Amino acid sequence: LEPRTLGPLDHDLSQRLERCMSIVTSMTAGVSEREANDALNAHVCKGPPQHEEVCLGLFTLVLTEPAQAQKCYRDLALVSRDGMNIVLNKINQILMEKYLKLQDTCRTQLVWLVRELVKSGVLGADGVCMTFMKQIAGGDVTAKNIWLAESVLDILTEQREWVLKSGILIAMAVYTYLRLIVDHHGTAQLQALRQKEVDFCLSLLRERFMECLMIGRDLVRLLQNVARIPEFELLWKDIIHNPQALSPQFTGILQLLQSRTSRKFLACRLTPDMETKLLFMTSRVRFGQQKRYQDWFQRQYLSTPDSQSLRCDLIRYICGVVHPSNEVLSSDILPRWAIIGWLLTTCTSNVAASNAKLALFYDWLFFSPDKDSIMNIEPAILVMHHSMKPHPAITATLLDFMCRIIPNFYPPLEGHVRQGVFSSLNHIVEKRVLAHLAPLFDNPKLDKELRAMLREKFPEFCSSPSPPVEVKLEEPVSVEMDNHMSDKDEGFYDNAEAAFSDDEEDLSSRGKKREFRFHPIKETVVEEPVDITPYLDQLDESLRDKVLQLQKGSDTEAQCEVMQEIVDQVLEEDFDSEQLSVLASCLQELFKAHFRGEVLPEEITEESLEESVGKPLYLIFRNLCQMQEDNSSFSLLLDLLSELYQKQPKIGYHLLYYLRASKAAAGKMNLYESFAQATQLGDLHTCLMMDMKACQEDDVRLLCHLTPSIYTEFPDETLRSGELLNMIVAVIDSAQLQELVCHVMMGNLVMFRKDSVLNILIQSLDWETFEQYCAWQLFLAHNIPLETIIPILQHLKYKEHPEALSCLLLQLRRENWSLSQPPPPHPLSSQAPPLSSGGALVGRASPAPRALPSASDSGCPCSLRSSSSKLAQLTLEQILEHLDNLRLNLTNTKQNFFSQTPILQALQHVQASCDEAHKMKFSDLFSLAEEYEDSSSKPPKSRRKAALSSPRSRKNATQPPNAEEESGSSSASVRAAGAGGRAQRGPVAAPANGRRPHLFQEEEDTKPKPTKRKRKGSSAVGSDSD
Repeated sequence: LEPRTLGPLDHDLSQRLERCMSIVTSMTAGVSEREANDALNAHVCKGPPQHEEVCLGLFTLVLTEPAQAQKCYRDLALVSRDGMNIVLNKINQILMEKYLKLQDTCRTQLVWLVRELVKSGVLGADGVCMTFMKQIAGGDVTAKNIWLAESVLDILTEQREWVLKSGILIAMAVYTYLRLIVDHHGTAQLQALRQKEVDFCLSLLRERFMECLMIGRDLVRLLQNVARIPEFELLWKDIIHNPQALSPQFTGILQLLQSRTSRKFLACRLTPDMETKLLFMTSRVRFGQQKRYQDWFQRQYLSTPDSQSLRCDLIRYICGVVHPSNEVLSSDILPRWAIIGWLLTTCTSNVAASNAKLALFYDWLFFSPDKDSIMNIEPAILVMHHSMKPHPAITATLLDFMCRIIPNFYPPLEGHVRQGVFSSLNHIVEKRVLAHLAPLFDNPKLDKELRAMLREKFPEFCSSPSPPVEVKLEEPVSVEMDNHMSDKDEGFYDNAEAAFSDDEEDLSSRGKKREFRFHPIKETVVEEPVDITPYLDQLDESLRDKVLQLQKGSDTEAQCEVMQEIVDQVLEEDFDSEQLSVLASCLQELFKAHFRGEVLPEEITEESLEESVGKPLYLIFRNLCQMQEDNSSFSLLLDLLSELYQKQPKIGYHLLYYLRASKAAAGKMNLYESFAQATQLGDLHTCLMMDMKACQEDDVRLLCHLTPSIYTEFPDETLRSGELLNMIVAVIDSAQLQELVCHVMMGNLVMFRKDSVLNILIQSLDWETFEQYCAWQLFLAHNIPLETIIPILQHLKYKEHPEALSCLLLQLRRENWSLSQPPPPHPLSSQAPPLSSGGALVGRASPAPRALPSASDSGCPCSLRSSSSKLAQLTLEQILEHLDNLRLNLTNTKQNFFSQTPILQALQHVQASCDEAHKMKFSDLFSLAEEYEDSSSKPPKSRRKAALSSPRSRKNATQPPNAEEESGSSSASVRAAGAGGRAQRGPVAAPANGRRPHLFQEEEDTKPKPTKRKRKGSSAVGSDSD
């Protein structure tokens, strides 16, 4: 895309908007304004497609050409025949799906356009404003988010009369900005914004309280959070003591608390991106495999102190909006209680933890079975139930909170709160979420005081006449919650690493049959009769007959024929697309065997590959390859695949395999991108990572087979992805590593490139030992200049990164360092960063060149160049700074390093020829040379012994020393130090990594690094004695 355009939007949308813009530009360029209007109107009158082209073209010009925005908006208002409906729909689409990918100029223009739409009173502009408010993230005080919050608030404030005409907009604006007030404190800018938000919310609450009443009980929760602000203290007094002052229909706070909050309010405080990720985790991720997704979500949205307030929004959303179907509840999909448990245990603030627990129990306090849903209260009881065995501290703190909130929430309404909690527990037992509560309330793992309090508060639920039989709405699989937590109640919120992970094994689960990470236990598959009866009744008669034939098919060939007939029927014009979901459920059940076992043939030949893609289900792929992408039938098949993908995630890597293996699909790998965009994920990078992860878990051979084509066909998604490389090196063996190295050396595979290799290698420092060695082997197979990764030195620590250091040392040893002509100017910062083991590494490993710059060269850069590439220029002052840093930092090895005769001779040479300023600046360093000079004045016998202490001196002991040798030795020492200085300073001048953001992997260089996993056998690689 050109710099002036919308940024990295999806290719199809971007291309379409560019095309519409070029149509409009061609009609209006070089003509008068009147002629341009006539041309646009004439084109619009040709039909709906032309009308849409002009509207979208003018819309795109408004976003990309600020100077023409006013004129283009005026033209848009004149030519629009549908009340701007096309433009409003496109704005909503961009806000919901692509806002994060917009360039800053386009974001500014989008706000300007919405302001103009509101000024013009365009019908539907209120919906766009609400979508804009949804993009304002809670717990985020970055400049862009604050700018968006203030911009939308300015529109609503300026157009107050227009806002008052829409009840839902009033309620949504009050809910949004009441929530944001909590985040905006500290700086003067935030305080000013906070005051504007306070004034805005108070004016609407006092003037339009009945419209705000539709928010329900969560309005009280938000008002509690801001109750200490003086303006809201006055409002609280009216709510409690004088409700009629706010509205004659308002009877008191109980009226609010007994009203359930609508889903649309709970959903409005999550950005579309957050909502997509949560829905993905609760519908696609298997329980026990969620840690990587939770880690990503935490790094992206929950890593800062300000983001702690977001946890309440997430918990309220999960309880009130995410209500899984029975099919999901009975599957091994990640249950809601596990996500909520993770959110609770990763709180780093006691206040945030208390607010999060209140958000979890909020619907319990005034629960009414007639008005409220069991799904709103179910997660809390299941978190307590499932935490009891592995982590009783979680259960204890939640039960304690439940007991104490009854008298403390609002003392005048204690009776109502007690009744609400009792009704919740009673309803849980009636609906058999848990058959009995006695095993939970009277468990010996709880301390005596808590059990006594539970018996006092809830005597009805503390005795069980018979052994309890558990019946759960959300049935977990056999994997236990494996988050590691302290059993101390007061400390466990501080454990930021606590997560429902699969990395640590609970002591109580020892001896049980577990599924390990990379080598799952192969269980004998018992073929059961497939029952698709529930789905057949929902299909048309003709389609139902074909599905039954498919079920009865005796061989693969017969099934393929029937499958082709089904595809043909789907592609008919009168086919009801609503049946795609039911058809996908049938196919998923009928072809379960397709997704078991290995896909790749044992012996890979053209014939065996072609035979392996002859399965009936692959006929959908084959038909897809034979179609044009702009065909309506193509979209229908993509929709069918998307439905299948929801029910069977393995379909993704099966499609990749088909596109790689089938002759009919040669050159069609780009179809996978269309498939990814048609799924609920809607993003190529995220979909690709998910599918490669599923492939990694099922079939490592297939993963290696797909790797070359994946890296070749999707370089933008793969070459910058440390996540994908880690997936590969985490499971391959030495033979598979050798195969990948051969592919690289033959030119069939490129896994690194200059602009991203450094970032990926830095990420690899936290991987397992074998994984790191594999990554370095693959890197060394590429012909990438070593200088590209020299900046990694500042990230290396001698004791913590033996794998990277050993690989880097061996590679440095192979480099042929020599003097060369200076490369193009690339000056280093004169402020040398603190030296660590990285500097020591180069100090020890760099071979010594044979020349030394004189003092007259101190202002002129000298350079080191390897046989393959040029390094940055180094001045004499920088070399001396580096040596001085070595002197200060090499505490253990300083005596060995600075006792070497060549080093001391070099310092003597430099001291004799440099100016007074350098002598003064590096006086401590030159004092080492003076000590050497003193020792050299001793009797000849001692001097000979001292000279022989250097390895080089011992080697040349039979040759009489002369001035030339001393000069050469001096040169070697300083030049070696210069190489170390360059390596240490490299990152200062390293280019910024300009990678574009993706759905599940954004701006990795700014994300907090995860805690390094314990390496196996790392102690054998290096030791302190080195």
